[in-house]
Amino acid sequence: MYKNAKRKIERGVAFPTCLSVNNTVCHFSPLASDTSELQEGDVVKIDMGCHIDGFIAVVAHTHVAQEGPVNDRKADVIAAANTAAEVALRLVRPGKKNKDVTDAIQKVAAAYDCKIVEGVLSHQLKQFVIDGNKVILSVSNPDTRVDDAEFEENEVYAVDIVASTGEGKPKLLDEKQTTIYKRAVDKNYHLKMKTSRFIFSEINQKFPILPFTARALEEKRARLGLVECVNHDLLQPYPVLHEKPGDYVAHIKFTVLLMPNGSDRITLHPLQKLEPTKTIDDPEIKGWLALGTKTKKKGGGKKKKGKKNEGDKADTEPMDASKTDAAAS
Repeated sequence: MYKNAKRKIERGVAFPTCLSVNNTVCHFSPLASDTSELQEGDVVKIDMGCHIDGFIAVVAHTHVAQEGPVNDRKADVIAAANTAAEVALRLVRPGKKNKDVTDAIQKVAAAYDCKIVEGVLSHQLKQFVIDGNKVILSVSNPDTRVDDAEFEENEVYAVDIVASTGEGKPKLLDEKQTTIYKRAVDKNYHLKMKTSRFIFSEINQKFPILPFTARALEEKRARLGLVECVNHDLLQPYPVLHEKPGDYVAHIKFTVLLMPNGSDRITLHPLQKLEPTKTIDDPEIKGWLALGTKTKKKGGGKKKKGKKNEGDKADTEPMDASKTDAAAS
């Protein structure tokens, strides 16, 4: 992209690719030495992000490694995450509050007998900032609080929905699984180990602001050097969290632009055919899904002649609550 631009435009990975399987919630980005293999029927969460000139787009999608329709509890949890994401898309709009979204997505998950996973935050995105100050909390509880905020025009958000067939209270099982980090720009410390100083210098040169994976560093040195950097808060780790074995976790994340004429979802991937055991009967949820994502333009000027923009048409259509595939949105 932009190879012929007169000025050099920075571009690349904004969040490393993660493949989190079954009861693994998020942030599993294996090193080159990892030998694990996907199995038939695995529920795989794919999470990634990129940027051009610091403007970030992120996306996460859930796919079951099988042919044919997905059914039973695997279908329930994916439908719960996807429907919650569709509701969030319609509620993240100027004038609405972040707490409105928190309450709604929990209600959607409950309709599928699933839980929204605690600790997941949807952040405002800014240039070179992947975790802006305005935040949507997935689950409200006494231990996790965020400031009340109102959405405004021309803001950008990463809406991050993670649903589980389990309790929704993930745990860190092994710190050694952590491979994704972000430089804590407000922290400084004089590192003692030569290896740590070498790795930290490489991080400052290559990944001064956005998250990165240890896979991008020299692996042997990285294992030693990263520990001291994390211990002295120079790096913010993204831990690999797990639900209980036998639970399934689904992850849907998208980037939305709050434009004057409505919401533009700019990252999307179609779902497999789902056959969940539950259906949406709640009138409030059906009402949210019936909302369009676009607002009528002011002024009412004459329309230009020519082909109708099919993309705009799709954006304005409400989601049918009886359908669970992404094409319905």
